[in-house]
Amino acid sequence: MNYYYEIKEKLIKSEIYDKAKDYSKDRHKVCVYYEIGKLLSEAGKEYGKNIIKQYSEKLILEVGKKYNERNLRYMRKFYEVFNGEKWNPLGSKLSWSHYRELIKLKSLDAIMYYIYICEKNNLSKRQLQERIKSNEYNRLSNKTINKLINKDILEVNDLIPNPIIIKTDSFKNKFTEYALKQSILNNIDNFLDQLGVGFTYVKSEYKIKLNDRFNYIDLLLYNIKYKCYVVIELKASELKKEHTGQIMIYMNYIDKNIKSIEENNTVGIIICKHNNEYVIKYCSDERIISREYELV
Repeated sequence: MNYYYEIKEKLIKSEIYDKAKDYSKDRHKVCVYYEIGKLLSEAGKEYGKNIIKQYSEKLILEVGKKYNERNLRYMRKFYEVFNGEKWNPLGSKLSWSHYRELIKLKSLDAIMYYIYICEKNNLSKRQLQERIKSNEYNRLSNKTINKLINKDILEVNDLIPNPIIIKTDSFKNKFTEYALKQSILNNIDNFLDQLGVGFTYVKSEYKIKLNDRFNYIDLLLYNIKYKCYVVIELKASELKKEHTGQIMIYMNYIDKNIKSIEENNTVGIIICKHNNEYVIKYCSDERIISREYELV
């Protein structure tokens, strides 16, 4: 089999297709590069690993400069990463630019996670790079990772990483709860993206009346996918048992006075400086979770 001729023909046809049908070129490119990756892998087994260098030198002259040795190696790796896996990248909506970032990762489970969030959140290549740079996958719990591997049903709090990265320009050594809240509000889109899929902002300092006294929820969110309100309480200290009692009251208030019959029960997230696993472990309400924050 003339591997070089097959590769060259596919690339030439791909170049023509890209110019004629711009609206679908990304999907087509992914398919073509996967096929070329397979040919490169097979050619390497037959002629040796140096064959990519030989092919790239000819392709640069005959097809275009972008088919250099590095890009051909990306194509081969793309095929080798997904070959034999149940999940087929050709059925995905991700672009080749996305896959080039993903195949740099060492863990297939991590790759599959970032594919999941790219598709759910329609992430651009730049947004994907930011999520990878923040080490988001490694900030997930083992429970969530196992759910993703086993393709189990995810709950609203499963994809919330720990710690949550908070962007701030404030003086970090004397960081107050007010400063924490303002930093979140100043970068609210980034904060919502970190929490996972479907989170939307409702209001800060959400006022509720308990008996004859007003109380204020730090942040009230809503999750569109899971159809539930999300109460956020911010603590610039270690998590304490009274914090769970406070947020539980707020959650119950929302359930009884705000949410409709069709909506699910409210979820509570305590974002604190230092976590205390025993407080959550022995908390009577499983809807409450805690996450540490990290300032950048």
